[in-house]
Amino acid sequence: MLTNRQKNVLKLIVEEFVRTAEPVGSRSLSKALGFSPATIRNDMADLEEAGYLEKTHSSSGRVPSEKGYHYYVDTLMKEGFDTDVDLTLIDDLFERKMSHEETIERAIDLLSQLTNYTSIALGSSGENARVRKIELVPLYGDTSIILVVTNLGHVESKNIQLPQGTDMEELKRIIQILNDILYDVPITKVAEKLRYDVDQERIKDILTYNQQIIDAFLEAFTRFTQSKFYLSGQSNILYQPEFKDPDRVRELMNFFEKNEILQLVEHGGGNGLTVRIGRENQITAMKDCSVVMVPYEVDAGERGTIAVVGPTRMEYRKVIPLLQYLAAHLSKL
Repeated sequence: MLTNRQKNVLKLIVEEFVRTAEPVGSRSLSKALGFSPATIRNDMADLEEAGYLEKTHSSSGRVPSEKGYHYYVDTLMKEGFDTDVDLTLIDDLFERKMSHEETIERAIDLLSQLTNYTSIALGSSGENARVRKIELVPLYGDTSIILVVTNLGHVESKNIQLPQGTDMEELKRIIQILNDILYDVPITKVAEKLRYDVDQERIKDILTYNQQIIDAFLEAFTRFTQSKFYLSGQSNILYQPEFKDPDRVRELMNFFEKNEILQLVEHGGGNGLTVRIGRENQITAMKDCSVVMVPYEVDAGERGTIAVVGPTRMEYRKVIPLLQYLAAHLSKL
């Protein structure tokens, strides 16, 4: 168990290292805490022995270990968050009249700007949704858009090119048949319903009329079962001092480009605040990174996740309250 002085030493080392990216020595801590450098050095040695600090090769100062960061986040930081965070920017964003998707996209961009890290929003997949209505809306020329609406209010769309000379009245009849067949069918069962469970005589004319239309519907339905995601500020992490090694940068950028970060967030949201530091991410490319995740309510009990990815030397006191505040707003959408 740490003494109060050791807790203060660890807290100051974490916050100073976050601010400067330089190992912290006993002299600067001595001035801040009012104890002699020798006393502080003893505390630092004890903290290092307990696994909370690490000593670098190039300096006599110490830096936080993964264990030290976790103790800071779980225990020391609860004493107070960063009061300099401007939450009114988030309030202003959610007062604008925008679509659900645009609001989330703008919010993630803003989060990336406020933190200077990579920001991610992962929505629910819509697997539990059921079909409520299908529409085909002419746009211009032979181009139309297929709309699929679910009982949860989700809308998916797909642009299609209709064959030249398409009879729109016939097409409306086909859309009505599809509405009758698929009403209240779970999204995950749509393809099976169309291919196997429906009286083939009833939809045979649809299949022969235009397979392209059926394919477009199936693609729109398939999208419902895929998690919606928004990613912003992928390159922000490159400006951190930890990522000057070209090989490390290449490995990390490859990880982002393949969208593998989404799988990490998708499986780590949990029921509350989750902080994964360094090797806890179990991915080599992320060994020097932290991921902070907060779930938010989407609708009908479904959950999404917002996350921030940055170096282990992350401004946790700033990032965590921002994420929690943003998640609260997203749950109200």
